[in-house]
Amino acid sequence: MLHSRCTLILALLAGPASSTGAQITEILSNREVAEALEAIRTSNEWTLGQQIELCRIPAPPFQEAARAAELRRRFQALGLQRVRIDEEGNVIAERPGAGTGPRVALTAHLDTVFPDTVEITITRDGTRLAGPGIGDDCRGLAVILRVARALQESRIRTAGSVLFVGTVGEEGQGNLRGVRHLFDRQSAGPIDYFISVDGAGSSATSRAVGSHRYRARYRGPGGHSYGDFGVPNPIHALGRAMAAIADFRVPVEPRTTFNVGVIAGGTSVNSIAMSAVMEVDFRSERQETLDAVDAMFRRALGDALAAEHARWPHGARLSLELEEIGRRPAADQPDTAFIVRTTVAAARAIGFTPALSASSTDANYPMSLGIPAITLDGGGRGQGAHSLLEWYDDGPDGWRGPQWALLLVLGLAGR
Repeated sequence: MLHSRCTLILALLAGPASSTGAQITEILSNREVAEALEAIRTSNEWTLGQQIELCRIPAPPFQEAARAAELRRRFQALGLQRVRIDEEGNVIAERPGAGTGPRVALTAHLDTVFPDTVEITITRDGTRLAGPGIGDDCRGLAVILRVARALQESRIRTAGSVLFVGTVGEEGQGNLRGVRHLFDRQSAGPIDYFISVDGAGSSATSRAVGSHRYRARYRGPGGHSYGDFGVPNPIHALGRAMAAIADFRVPVEPRTTFNVGVIAGGTSVNSIAMSAVMEVDFRSERQETLDAVDAMFRRALGDALAAEHARWPHGARLSLELEEIGRRPAADQPDTAFIVRTTVAAARAIGFTPALSASSTDANYPMSLGIPAITLDGGGRGQGAHSLLEWYDDGPDGWRGPQWALLLVLGLAGR
């Protein structure tokens, strides 16, 4: 079976050879690599077990410690070195290389979007797993564990060291705090290539969608809706700002979006509110465009305040508070980049060509620093991420996900 599979893989890489395609072909000619790929396929049940067991450990935003401790234990059981949890809560393990190649980080995020009030129940029906976070990103955690096990059992020697990392704070208001700490504080040491595994499927995120997120609040003295009529109203000011945002014109290319996602304020129907607040999200694939929309937003807030004061010039003045609650950098990485070409070549080697897309993931931050980075899907398929109805189906070939990640690691770390 190994011989026939290697023949198929080599055939898929045949044709006009790129340097990356030739490199992957050379990697696949190694018997230990072929055996590791086959072991991933035949022990697929182990991978699914990791996915289910880790997902049953809640990891709400800023409360990832229990899942982190279990991931550390599993890294230690695999015999990885220098296994630790850094100051931010990231779990880091190392597999030393020969010292003659780049250091490669293979990562997945520990956190989910679900608060601690959500009960985590994971169910299974054949190859279909269901439960909050089962794909995003328990699948990624299972994949990096399977790659670590494959490298350890096969005794494949890499030129560069391989780091295995479970990051915190990838979701929502986590604001990429885990991956920022990895690079800003160098808590895992220097990283030359960064790979994130996030969710299900067979695509790769090679470009970073940036986002700016704000909480904007108008405050005033409030009052009775009848007795104090004529004073500026924070809710009316907020409405003016929201109407201006709704009329923003943004480019289709690069894709740019805006959204008022949360509004709150007031105490009763016959009271002039003392406070009104909204949370806003702007996204773009290009940083300059994102910054331009940010400037439009700030003008809209100021104009809304001025318009409310002009409408009621004799009442008490309102104040405006603007709090940044999230900032993810946008970054562009060409399809000709070595990490992207190697990603595609590794996928083709196991029988598929991945779609390349732009999204917001842990890879945003290293990419914005000029460090080659990419996010892989973890195989299988799934839907319902960030909902209680999330599911993952491993199907007939979910094992291709960890195979893909292993080949990419070897293609980047070198042999």
